[in-house]
Amino acid sequence: MSSVTSTSTVNSVLKQLSESKTASASETDQLSDRFMTLLVTQMQNQDPLNPLDNAELTSQLAQINTVKGIDSLNSTLQKLLTSYSDALSMQSSSLVGKNVLAAGNSLQLGDAGALGGVKLAGDADKVSITITDAKGVKVAQQDLGAQNAGVLDFGWDGKNSDGVRVPNGSYQFSVQATQGANKVTTTALEVGTVSALVRGQNGFQLEIPGTGLVDFNSVQQIY
Repeated sequence: MSSVTSTSTVNSVLKQLSESKTASASETDQLSDRFMTLLVTQMQNQDPLNPLDNAELTSQLAQINTVKGIDSLNSTLQKLLTSYSDALSMQSSSLVGKNVLAAGNSLQLGDAGALGGVKLAGDADKVSITITDAKGVKVAQQDLGAQNAGVLDFGWDGKNSDGVRVPNGSYQFSVQATQGANKVTTTALEVGTVSALVRGQNGFQLEIPGTGLVDFNSVQQIY
């Protein structure tokens, strides 16, 4: 076997290893064994007057170790992610039946009133809440004054702008916030009760009636 032919073949095996992202562990081991066999054969049959370059040999060995190392690292990370997902689902199951504050603009008015929330991207010297009915007609407005950046909640007693108690039911609200002449970015937050834990393509989500499926990272408060 000539040195040129052996080097080309060894490099071909290295290329298969580096490009085989979906190969099984056994397939990776087979390619690794093939690489070592070819490398030993190459060294045994090299031209004494033109031996295998030390830098090339070192590079080939480094590549095979890197490929095997990455394969082992990916396997370890997958096990860690699976364990983390299982642990998260066990912890999150305790949220079933709890009230959470998550993205949404609904207000569920009951005998005790309604509760909503706001997330401010920055400090505001004026924050106001406009409440509307199912037809989009303005029912009431609340001025929350100056507020710091972050999450805050607010309550509504169910009275309209004239001080008359409106019927219980579902209402919507919008948020306006300013700092001087500049608008402050806001996110409306609604209160919902977690009814179930649902496994999705990207992990578990919380199911909230009237809201739908909510990611864990969108939950701002738990009551």
